[in-house]
Amino acid sequence: MERRDYSTEMRKHDSLAVRLMFVALGTLFVAIGIAGILLPVLPTTPFMLLAAACYARASTRFYNWLLNNRVFGPTILEWRRHRSIPYRVKWTAILLMAVTLGISIVFFVPWPELQAALAIFGVLLGAYLYNIPSRDRKAK
Repeated sequence: MERRDYSTEMRKHDSLAVRLMFVALGTLFVAIGIAGILLPVLPTTPFMLLAAACYARASTRFYNWLLNNRVFGPTILEWRRHRSIPYRVKWTAILLMAVTLGISIVFFVPWPELQAALAIFGVLLGAYLYNIPSRDRKAK
């Protein structure tokens, strides 16, 4: 993958203290996103999108590193440019969320009210994800 400079997409904050805060938050979100690769409870993509937003306000180096990353970069660029996510990423997220919430509801949550709330949350989140466009899949 060719390394590109995405600094024209940035709007750095004027305050050094705020930029340092954004770098710290962006780094935290990257760490959580990487943990999400290993833990099915945490979604990776939203945390990488948050990291990109933080870095876009703070650091050209970190922003370029994240968007040029061969694993995370294409999904972040797809979202930033087209407000869409790849079809495979969408269905993987929905499937992992359904499995994780299903296991939690059946094995770990003892109260029926909380089980119902988790199920409703899962259905609503799944419907939201399903309705996000995917440019790599033709609409039927």
